[in-house]
Amino acid sequence: MGEKKELLVIEGLHTSVEGNEILRGVDLTIREGELHALMGPNGSGKSTLAKVVAGHPAYTVTEGRIFYKGEDLLAMEVDERARRGVFLAFQYPSDIPGVTIAQFLRQAKVARTGEEVSVLDFYDDLKEAMGLLEVDEKLAERFVNEGFSGGEKKRNEILQMAMLKPDVALLDETDSGLDIDALKIVAQGVNRLHTELGRMGVLIITHYQRILNYITPDFVHVMVRGRIVRSGDKELAKQLEAEGYDGIRGELATAGSASGQR
Repeated sequence: MGEKKELLVIEGLHTSVEGNEILRGVDLTIREGELHALMGPNGSGKSTLAKVVAGHPAYTVTEGRIFYKGEDLLAMEVDERARRGVFLAFQYPSDIPGVTIAQFLRQAKVARTGEEVSVLDFYDDLKEAMGLLEVDEKLAERFVNEGFSGGEKKRNEILQMAMLKPDVALLDETDSGLDIDALKIVAQGVNRLHTELGRMGVLIITHYQRILNYITPDFVHVMVRGRIVRSGDKELAKQLEAEGYDGIRGELATAGSASGQR
């Protein structure tokens, strides 16, 4: 088997918002088919990283580079990043009154592929995706996220991912606000898509280990104060669940103190 191709390469990324530095030198590489989990306490910069990759205009990159399939991602406009296969599942998806999920997904697919999609072909694809994710077909006729429960909103995000078939998927706290049943359903959807779209790279951003009980990451990274301070496998997530983030904070403080005394 050949070496996996690099999809997303982040090098020395520093980012600020309104003059406040949030990311302080992030390095991360995601290759084809890899599933990464990014964990860390509140305010560590996890969601900021996802938004910067997606192109959120509120964040200013002050230093560092991001490459997507070998090209300069930071030179791409937001819509180009999405068309090229970068997908962000939001922590708090917005409502779009008056627009059905089917209408929204058809327009999004046209934008992603750059080609018109016949109604029959689109609904065939939508029905197949809904079957894969075990989503009620009636959902397609509801207005986007209007009156949805937290679980329904997150399942809709995964349905979008299934229809758009991204090359890199960033899942920003997809487990936030979900009860255990909804969490299992969402995790099952992610697993099925990851298998179905074998080359897709995934970054799951989460506070807790619990979603990783159902999704097994290839790599786990810990972010503290805007930097990835530790990486490992799924056992690292279990360690964090048992010990919390205080141990890592303490190690960083000790290392910083030792460095200052030299």
